[in-house]
Amino acid sequence: MSISKRTKFSTNNLSDILSKYDLGELLNSKVLTGGSVQTNILLQTTNGKFVFRYYRQDRLKKSVLFETNLCSYLKKNNYPCPTPIKDKFGKFVGTFNNKPFVIFEFMEGRHINNPTRDQQRELIKKVAELQIITKDYKPLYKDYRCNYDIEVCRKLAKEKAIKTDTLNSKKKLEWHNDELSKLKLPKSLPKGVCHCDFHFTNVLFHDGEFNALIDFDDANYTFLAFDLIWFIEPFIKINNNVLDFQQAKEMVWEYNKQRPLNNNEKRHLFDLYKLSILFDCVWYFERGEMPDFYEKRKIERIETLGRENFYNELFG
Repeated sequence: MSISKRTKFSTNNLSDILSKYDLGELLNSKVLTGGSVQTNILLQTTNGKFVFRYYRQDRLKKSVLFETNLCSYLKKNNYPCPTPIKDKFGKFVGTFNNKPFVIFEFMEGRHINNPTRDQQRELIKKVAELQIITKDYKPLYKDYRCNYDIEVCRKLAKEKAIKTDTLNSKKKLEWHNDELSKLKLPKSLPKGVCHCDFHFTNVLFHDGEFNALIDFDDANYTFLAFDLIWFIEPFIKINNNVLDFQQAKEMVWEYNKQRPLNNNEKRHLFDLYKLSILFDCVWYFERGEMPDFYEKRKIERIETLGRENFYNELFG
């Protein structure tokens, strides 16, 4: 048996790590090639199946503890996600080559690229359920996460512009800061923990039913409605240069049945949607040239529609 060179793990490495857990002896292992930026290895032991998750991208231990504490809390509240497993010393997070790792329970299921409408509705229910559970949750290590708000978005954009250091990046940063200054996100908007990558690639279905939400690598403390925006964004279609909200409206109504949005949240989904686009601009900062690029065009379409019409499209 061989382990991918990319993971830098041998069978001996994995066996040594397992010796610190009560999970049995290693029988086999397989690198999981799903879309995560981290390394995930399926472990088959004499006690069953587990997932070894190695944070090869820069992650502080306390950032990983945010994730393990959150998953443990969700599981205690009967939310379907993988349980982090403590080692013999009662710790969730270990280290290998000075980088953190966690062993999670293995969850059955597969990803679905083209979910049915019923599966889409089931997923939006789970989005709402996550926010219901986390609205009163106070994470210990939230300051070690990239918590999505205006100031964090501004800070990250500035870092990208400095790193790129071109005339285009300076102009893009000016535009980005100007757009952030237009956002209206009152402090009274409810906050909690959101997954922030609620996509079908991070959902496992088993026998056609929702079985688990995985990969909380981007989860952070932010506006509770942020997961709703992240989820409906792909359903806001552009037909003949006109925004089509029909599918998105169905998703919002389904969410609203599970976790009723207060009027403030409804009125400021417009701003949260723009903020999500501006975060996308940060992640793909080097993509596109001023004065015309993808995120700028999306913002312009939303501005042309306007706040009131955006609200009416979703709730009218």
